[in-house]
Amino acid sequence: MLPRIRIREINPINLEGGYLIDGFPSVGFSSAIASESMIHTSKFDLGAVIDSDFFPPISIVKNGKPSYPTRVFVNNDLKVGIFLSYLTLDQSFHRIAAKTMLKWASKHKVGLILSSVAIKSPDGNKEMIGVGNSDSARKKIKDAGLKVLEHGTIPGIPGILLNEGLMTGQDVIVIIFHTDGTGPDFKSSAELCDAMSKLIPGATCNIEQLQSEAEKAATIMKETQTEAGNLKDSMYG
Repeated sequence: MLPRIRIREINPINLEGGYLIDGFPSVGFSSAIASESMIHTSKFDLGAVIDSDFFPPISIVKNGKPSYPTRVFVNNDLKVGIFLSYLTLDQSFHRIAAKTMLKWASKHKVGLILSSVAIKSPDGNKEMIGVGNSDSARKKIKDAGLKVLEHGTIPGIPGILLNEGLMTGQDVIVIIFHTDGTGPDFKSSAELCDAMSKLIPGATCNIEQLQSEAEKAATIMKETQTEAGNLKDSMYG
């Protein structure tokens, strides 16, 4: 059976001409932490939950309330949606996750999908680089003051978003950022959040709050990954 991902909307969503952020973790948790920081700073509301029969059966409890580990948060005033996940998806899910995101973006007439990918850089390289799959996307990267990648390889969900978006006419930008790949990288999370804010009008990140939020998010993500691994071992071991 092929993996299938369901998005169940629970509140009104209006993203026409707006933005969708891919907050699935890649190397480390910086993408998810930056997305969560933006959610808290710019007052997003829960718009939908994302689930699959192939996801580990886990409920995330925060402040006494249970929730799905993968959700969609929306700010209808800014017209920004964020796919936020505490799960690091197995590579076998990358293609279906990207296609599900593109289909949902098309349904809501999203203008731009913004994703990111981490590169391990122990030497402290801070340069942010953008990849766009259209002339208009590349112009947005330049206007934000970021360098445009001329040659390289983009793996995982971000790479599939670029390719499939090109085929369907969906603008996609992927931000390449650097991380040391160890623990919750507050610095790269803050830099990524700042870069996303430059590409999305009105979206902001409270850098002072980022570290405390990042610590909480990183703890939950690590616990989720551990529990998911234990479940997988017990089911298939």
